[in-house]
Amino acid sequence: MPHILSLVTFLPLIGAGLILLARFAMKSGADSAARWIALGTTLATLAVAVMLVLVFDPANAGYQFIERYVWFAGAQYHLGVDGISILFVLLTAFLMPICIIASWKTINDRVVDYMVAFLVLQTLVTGVFTALDLFLFYIFFEGTLVPMFIIIGVWGGANRIYAAYKFFLYTLLGSVLMLLAMLWMAYTAGTTSIPELKTFAFSPAAQPILWLAFFASFAVKMPMWPVHTWLPDAHVQAPTAGSVILAGILLKLGGYGFILFNVPMFPLASQMFAPLVFALSAIAIVYTSLVAFRQTDMKKLIAYSSVAHMGFVTMGIFAGNAIGMQGAVFQMLSHGLISSALFLCVGVIYDRMHTREIAFYGGLTSKMPWFAAIFLMFTMANVGLPGTSGFIGEILSLTGVYQASTWVAFIAASGVILSAVYALTLYRNVMFGEIINPALKAITDIDRRELMIFVPLIVGTIWLGVHPGLVLDYTAASVEALTTTYHAAIGG
Repeated sequence: MPHILSLVTFLPLIGAGLILLARFAMKSGADSAARWIALGTTLATLAVAVMLVLVFDPANAGYQFIERYVWFAGAQYHLGVDGISILFVLLTAFLMPICIIASWKTINDRVVDYMVAFLVLQTLVTGVFTALDLFLFYIFFEGTLVPMFIIIGVWGGANRIYAAYKFFLYTLLGSVLMLLAMLWMAYTAGTTSIPELKTFAFSPAAQPILWLAFFASFAVKMPMWPVHTWLPDAHVQAPTAGSVILAGILLKLGGYGFILFNVPMFPLASQMFAPLVFALSAIAIVYTSLVAFRQTDMKKLIAYSSVAHMGFVTMGIFAGNAIGMQGAVFQMLSHGLISSALFLCVGVIYDRMHTREIAFYGGLTSKMPWFAAIFLMFTMANVGLPGTSGFIGEILSLTGVYQASTWVAFIAASGVILSAVYALTLYRNVMFGEIINPALKAITDIDRRELMIFVPLIVGTIWLGVHPGLVLDYTAASVEALTTTYHAAIGG
């Protein structure tokens, strides 16, 4: 299927162009047209992504659907997907229509600009997962900052400008080092092709420096402790759909970067710095779980929860074995579903009461039984209840880490208990007890549109929880090839 990757990558950009044409062509009704065009475009992109997954050969560990053309100055327009990246393309296409529907009634100001920003963001994020050229990857990777900066800064909360600038500067500064490393790599290896760079043996002296340069960018993007402080502010100020994309997709760019660059290209440095990654990840899991427990804002609590869950991802990636890597990839995909759903849950009651303060609520079960059931389901999935996708990701990551370090696995396992403490405490305070606040007596349960948003997320979370092979079968060949090459390089 020629050019299918270009289609799935740039179809949202075509939709953004149609929305802009509609604004200039229509004297009225441009907002409604923008919503429908955005929804139609994201659904069409999802259909292409599903087709891409169905025709993909999971047994092939290499890149498939390759498109390669000369671009400029040695750089190339080079696209391709393997068993890992194709699932992130699908996750992106899956979450975007949900974001559009979630914004249908809640965004009424500058709707055209809002929809264009989301469609441009989808193209850039998809491009990160499909790019196989060093500089094409960098352009897509850094380009994601711009629409997300606009989404937070224009449609965010009261302190949106501060949060947007903090998000932009934190993530941009780390990427400057990555760009310098890319320039040196292209000069030294004589190519900008990522598959070719994976087979190039960089000198043992250069690997630690290059590893740290990429680590500086991806660690902020994850985000890892202690460079995580931009995330809670960004989540609190972002609109609901912005938080969904931020937690569901943008955080995964860092983990994907580690898998694409740090482990295969700098294996000696990855082995050398693995104890550092383990230490930072263990601190993140325990510390941010404790911080989450003391939060009074629901969005901020879930944001700190995301930092803790990403600790399992970084541990699994640098455990140096196939089961840890499988767990890391599964955890990222699972977290994309669960955290997105939790932010949507917060958005449901925020749209009704216009506050996220935990103390404001209580006793919602009697007024919102359907919402209470959905919130409980995703709360338990976030804790890692067996039967949900959250359990599979955590248990695989912990198993992989256990093979590398028993103590690190023990500390990380304590994070599972801590996550249950803060998540169930939040649920108890919001859902149970008497309705003391008179304002809550008029609150209504979820409507049909909101239910339509949650159903695919519920199905995805449970389906992956009881049938993890849907993911593991696709990633197995690519992960096995990656870990085999890694061990051959380190002499293990």
